[in-house]
Amino acid sequence: MELDRVGRERKPSNASSGFSTISSDSDNSRAPSPVPDDAYGNCFKRLSTKIREHLSSGDRFFSLEFFPPRTASGAANLLGRMERMGQGGPLFIDVTWHTSGDPGSDKETSSTTIAAAACNYVGLETVLHVAGCYSTEVQINKWLRKAKDLGIKNLLALRGDCIGLADCVQHEGAFIYARDLVRYIRQQYGDYFVIAVAGYPSGHPDAESYADDLQHLKEKVDAGADFIVTQLFFESKSFLNFVRDCRDIGITVPILPGILPIQGFQSVKNITKLSKLEVPEGIMHKLLPIKENDEAVRQFGVDHAVQLIRELFDNGVVGVHMYTLNREVATIEILKRLGLWQEAPMRPLPWKMTANHKRREDDVRPIFWSSRPRSYVYRTQNWDEFPNGRWGNSSSPSFNDISNYYLFHLKPHAKHELRRMLCEELNCEQDVYDVFYCYLTQTANKDGHKVSHIPWNEEELAPETARLSSELAICNKHGVLTINSQPNVNCEPSTNPEVGWGNPGGFVFQKVPRSSYLF
Repeated sequence: MELDRVGRERKPSNASSGFSTISSDSDNSRAPSPVPDDAYGNCFKRLSTKIREHLSSGDRFFSLEFFPPRTASGAANLLGRMERMGQGGPLFIDVTWHTSGDPGSDKETSSTTIAAAACNYVGLETVLHVAGCYSTEVQINKWLRKAKDLGIKNLLALRGDCIGLADCVQHEGAFIYARDLVRYIRQQYGDYFVIAVAGYPSGHPDAESYADDLQHLKEKVDAGADFIVTQLFFESKSFLNFVRDCRDIGITVPILPGILPIQGFQSVKNITKLSKLEVPEGIMHKLLPIKENDEAVRQFGVDHAVQLIRELFDNGVVGVHMYTLNREVATIEILKRLGLWQEAPMRPLPWKMTANHKRREDDVRPIFWSSRPRSYVYRTQNWDEFPNGRWGNSSSPSFNDISNYYLFHLKPHAKHELRRMLCEELNCEQDVYDVFYCYLTQTANKDGHKVSHIPWNEEELAPETARLSSELAICNKHGVLTINSQPNVNCEPSTNPEVGWGNPGGFVFQKVPRSSYLF
């Protein structure tokens, strides 16, 4: 079956296009009870219904994927990023499931907490990833009940990243295949959750063959999946052929293409290695000469993504799913160039409406913090777009801007961790001096624990501190406790690995401010 080539404004009207098919099968045409209008006359719509309406009308849309940061401050800053990117009008966002990050817990960095905050505070239609590998029915049911209680109605069901199939099998009661997880969710919760599943245009790396993987995908859909989101790909023909093959074997649910803009040479190498994808030779040929220039690589990635999506649109695709890597500049530029970015007009109420269907009748909400004027940091919020830059290891999603989210509570490092670094017991002033000294010299304290951070600085020392660490160490050893210092920099190139930042060709100047406590 060949896909029809249509103009950008043409609305797909039948199954021949492959992208707007609305199934008449019983498994894929569930009709849940309508939800009554809320206090503002808005009838709640399931995400699957919204997607199908867009596909039917040809009204183009986009969605965004984020992952939970590793630190609490990074999680709060990610909500700020979501709020800014939410102004462009995504149909939904999704939050990935990181098994090692205790994803179903109440931690600020857990997948569930991030998804709940995005839904309830940022006001975005949110999809939470859930992985079955290594998880029992008891654990899965606990996570699903929690998601339901938090107002999350959308899930992306995955097997998860098993080291190997045999490793998964060793965990008694684990969901070895995503289809089993989809079936279990439907059995336990009926149509409460909208369920998405993953598709692989080049075939899953663990599948015996491409055809075998398509059959597994159909099994997931037959088990109750509402739509499919694909893994990244580099050429439009990969996705178009994949959709054609899916339709040929009877998969009729919507299929959204996953788009990963190239934002760094090393990152694309790592991602393709993990996903076992090959970067087309033509793309690598263009990337190699500019691999050391982050700005040039990012611009190439933007141009490539725009061209890729335009080719998809020209072939009847209506919606795209953007893998943001928690960065905003490249993604927003792509969406604006495609005409997809549409900032909403000023909202009629002084608060932000929640995406939680249980809270749509709320008529009293605190004024959202982001309505207040932002500080000067607003001008530097995009520094994270240089992944090899000076701030690349900060605690934010990719840059440590000041958080606007007072509603998102931040906790300090665990007390036991701080106690080890700050010594179990401080007996005299010299013990305090030694804590500062060990932090500056990155050495172990008297109890043998490395002091990697102190209460007012959750990060390790910046590389530039090495230029004056010996001087600072002497001062702190003798009771002049420095808390904020930077070296003098006079016309260093912006590419300098210690003090440089931004685009190549610039120059950095710094004064020598130092703040300290005197004992």
